[in-house]
Amino acid sequence: MTAGAHRPLAGVLALVRSAVYVAVAAAVFGALGFDARVAVGQEVVDLPAEDRPLSPNLELVYRIGSAGAEFEWEQFSSISSLEFDSAGNLHLMDRSGGQLMGGARIVAVDPAGGLAGEFGRAGDGPGEFRFPRQMVVWADGSMLVVDIVRRGHLVFGPGGDFERLGRGDLGSNMRPERTGTRSIVGGSWDSSTDTRPILRFDLSSEEATSQTLVEAWAPREPEARKHEVGDIEDLLRAAWGFEPELLFDVLPTGGIAFADSSAYVIKLAGPSGTVSHILRRPIRPLAVTERMRWAERERRIEQLRNRPSSVEGNPRPQDIAFMNALLEGEMRGVENMRFYSEVPVIAALRTTWDGTLWIHRSAEPGAEEPGPIDVLAPDGRYVGTVAPEVLVMPDAFGPGGLVAFVELDEFDVPVITVRRLPRAIR
Repeated sequence: MTAGAHRPLAGVLALVRSAVYVAVAAAVFGALGFDARVAVGQEVVDLPAEDRPLSPNLELVYRIGSAGAEFEWEQFSSISSLEFDSAGNLHLMDRSGGQLMGGARIVAVDPAGGLAGEFGRAGDGPGEFRFPRQMVVWADGSMLVVDIVRRGHLVFGPGGDFERLGRGDLGSNMRPERTGTRSIVGGSWDSSTDTRPILRFDLSSEEATSQTLVEAWAPREPEARKHEVGDIEDLLRAAWGFEPELLFDVLPTGGIAFADSSAYVIKLAGPSGTVSHILRRPIRPLAVTERMRWAERERRIEQLRNRPSSVEGNPRPQDIAFMNALLEGEMRGVENMRFYSEVPVIAALRTTWDGTLWIHRSAEPGAEEPGPIDVLAPDGRYVGTVAPEVLVMPDAFGPGGLVAFVELDEFDVPVITVRRLPRAIR
C-alpha cells in the first residue's frame, strides 16, 4: 500500500480522535457548569485554573468632589453614569439632590480635572430631564440620555447642545460603540420570543433602527416568565436572586464580549455577531443555600428602603403615581423573590479602549470585600488576577489607560478619582 493510500484512513482516525476529545471535554466542563457546545469556526481557549497575582501601580491623574470641594461645580449629589470620550474628558450624570426622579446635570471634566462644561435641569422642554436612567457618551463627546418618564432618549452634540428627543426602547446597560458611528449596543429580554438578544441600535438619524447581534442564553424557561409581561407592577413583581445577568461590553473592532451563564465562559463576537472565541476557566459556581437566600432578600429590602424617593420641584400627579407604582412593585417583588440555583462566577465584564478584558468575579454572598478581577489580553490570553485589596473594579474606562472610580466620603458625598493604568493591563 502506498503512502498516499494511508491518508483517507488517517483523516478518519483524526476525526475520531477529535470527536472523542470533544466528548471528554464536554463531560468535564459540563460537570463544572460549562456549556461545551462549540460551533464550527469557534476557537475554545481554556484559561489556567490557578490565579497569577498582579499588583499594578496606578498613576493618580486627578481627584474631584467631596463635601469640602473647592468649586461649586464639583459638589456632586449622586453620580448615576460616567463615561470618557476619546479626548479623555470624563462626563458625569449627577442627579439633583440625589433624588430618584427629577432633574439631573451633565458635567464634563477635562483631562486635567477642570470643568469643561455642564448642562441639564428638570422639566419637559428640549434637553430637560424627568427621570434620567443612563447616559451614553460617544468618542466625539456627543451623548445620549435615556429618560424613563419621557419614554424616550435625548441626543446631545459634543458641546451639550440638544439635538432631538427620540422614542422607543433601547434595551438596558447600553454601551457606545467606538467605531466612529452613532450606534450603541444594548441587552434585552424579548418576552415574545423568550430570548435575550444583544442588539445594535443605529441612532445616526431621527428614527432609531436595530439589529440583533447575538441571541444570548436565557436562564429561565418560558413558563417561569409568562406572568411577567403585564403592566409595570407585574414586571417588578418578578424579582429573581442570583440569576445570571447578560453581561457584555464593546470591543474596539466593533465586536462584543459577553457572558450569559453562571459559569466562567466569555464569548467574543465580531461586528456581525458571529462568535469566534470562547474563553473559559474551570471555576465552579457556588450552590445557593437557604442562608444566602435570606441574606440576599434582606439586602435588597434594605437597599430599597434607603433609596431616595423624593421628586424635585412641583411633580405632576402622573409622576407621583409612577414613582409609587415603581417602589411598591419593587418591594413586593423582593419580598416574594425567587432564586437561581447557583451564584454566577462572573459579576461584571468590561473592556478597555485597547480591547483588554476585565472580568470581575463574584464574591461569596455576604462577604465584605468584592471578588478579584481577572485581566485577559485582547487575544484571550490570561494576564493575571488583581486581588480586591489591591484594586477594585473601575467605574469607567477611558483612552490611554484612564480609569475612573466613584466613592463616597464620610458625608456620603461622591468623590471621583481618575488614575492611569500601566500598559501591561490596559
